[in-house]
Amino acid sequence: MSPLTGPELGLLAALAVVVAAFSFFLGGVNPAAIFARALGKDLSAGSGNPGATNAGRVLGRKWGVLVGVLDVLKGLVPVLLVVSTIGVFYAYIAGIAVVLGHVFSPFLRGRGGKGVATALGAILAVHPWYAVALLVVFLMAFVVTRWVAFGSMLAAITLVVIGILAVVAPGALEPLGGSVGWATGVWAVALGGIILARHQRNMRDASSRFPHP
Repeated sequence: MSPLTGPELGLLAALAVVVAAFSFFLGGVNPAAIFARALGKDLSAGSGNPGATNAGRVLGRKWGVLVGVLDVLKGLVPVLLVVSTIGVFYAYIAGIAVVLGHVFSPFLRGRGGKGVATALGAILAVHPWYAVALLVVFLMAFVVTRWVAFGSMLAAITLVVIGILAVVAPGALEPLGGSVGWATGVWAVALGGIILARHQRNMRDASSRFPHP
């Protein structure tokens, strides 16, 4: 394969920017905020987070489930479209961008949700077995603690570990299939890191919920 020329590299870079920008703005569309406004509700009445969990508290469980499904689809659909047309590398860019758009919504003055459901959709689009493994971790943690945030944090930590293994011990991920290597590692660590960063307050709460012996 001959090396890429300057114009070809420029075209690839421009494509990456377009994918990132489109995904970011799509991620910024926040169903929880839209439904709350339509119903005349204030999401700040709960935790203040415009995501599925708080939507369930403020708007009702059915609305919370609907918001969660839409947030997953918001991550799944664009990333699936990208991976099926221009490849996994650009799908990684789309996945990170759509989650950042959800977390720092340009339509909510930089506010947003915690990115868990949207990240799940993005992961499902490119590495479905990774998504299944993370969902199992989340559900096990939630069943034991009855705390959504704890399940989310544990799943995010697992995703970071997957990212590290994708680089240093790719054979460990063979049962889950999918590509490995630096791109996969950076993508997984970035997504996990974003979610953990958005759960800083929950991390502090964990010390009081689960005190050290």
